[in-house]
Amino acid sequence: MSKKVLIIEDNNDIRENIVEILQLAGYTVYDAHNGKIGVDLAIRNLPDIILCDIMMPELDGYGVLYMLNKNPDTAATPFIFLTAKAERVDLRKGMEMGADDYLTKPFDDMELLNAIESRLKKKETQEKYYSNSLDNLNGLIAKNNGLAELKKVIQERKVRHFKKSQVLYYDGDKGNGLYIVLSGRIKTVKLAEDGRELMTGIFGDDQYLGVQALLSGEPYSDTATALEDSALCIIPKDQLDELLNLYPDLARQFIRLLASDVREKEEQLLQMAYHSVRKRMAETIVKLATSRAGGSDSFKISREDLAAMAGIATETVSRTLSDFKEEGLIDKKGGTISVLNLSKLERMKN
Repeated sequence: MSKKVLIIEDNNDIRENIVEILQLAGYTVYDAHNGKIGVDLAIRNLPDIILCDIMMPELDGYGVLYMLNKNPDTAATPFIFLTAKAERVDLRKGMEMGADDYLTKPFDDMELLNAIESRLKKKETQEKYYSNSLDNLNGLIAKNNGLAELKKVIQERKVRHFKKSQVLYYDGDKGNGLYIVLSGRIKTVKLAEDGRELMTGIFGDDQYLGVQALLSGEPYSDTATALEDSALCIIPKDQLDELLNLYPDLARQFIRLLASDVREKEEQLLQMAYHSVRKRMAETIVKLATSRAGGSDSFKISREDLAAMAGIATETVSRTLSDFKEEGLIDKKGGTISVLNLSKLERMKN
């Protein structure tokens, strides 16, 4: 089947000459002497390529391009402007609007045919590329074992051990991969300008660190340190990028993790802005007690880390913990806090 070409040109001699050349070259040709008729012909016949003059009555070339770009059926049709030498200063506007090429009048037969064939070949190549990409995507979407594949990768990776207080990465370091906590606990903190620390998270068994840096391609936005002796698996960014590209379900899982992390940060900010010291301390203790898989009645943490996590002064931590102990909510021995009444602490934070 021959390719369809639409010519929109108000000069009768130029239009008829182009029609004759293209018909001789085997194209099916439609022609219009103004922009309004041209738009109508384009929508009704869906040509493979459109050649359009810029300066025309009724509707100029810019208007034609604008109208066709708004129509989903014609928006991707290759569009070549026909322009006189004096109008070449206007071409920038046309190209910015989405025109694919231009021919300066007068042009010879070969210039015309080469411009059309070049654009049609480019469109054909693009359609083939996107068709293959969509076929591959449909095949990948059918694979729902991304999480299983990630688990396999984790099992094959070497486990790295971090001693208590050892830093995994610093705020501003390049995001080089994803950390999965196999055992132990990791804290993440931001350092304020006055030197105080704000704890942004605590991560326990089977939790991930560095998701935001991984998805955004940006450096780590906080500093990660081991709260206790911990074991982690590190998946390099390149390997994880490959998994995310292959398994859409895995990508969705990380997006959910990131959304949950954003929600937690929002809640933390609201808590610091509006909650009383007692509420903030209750919230922190409940979070620490339930951060391990299966929960735990006891945990070990320093006053400084508690202060950083709750966003309060270290001296205030000591006073509040003493109050909680007198009220029978917790017991405290050294750096170990034992929760005696979790339900009451949960009610207190709400």
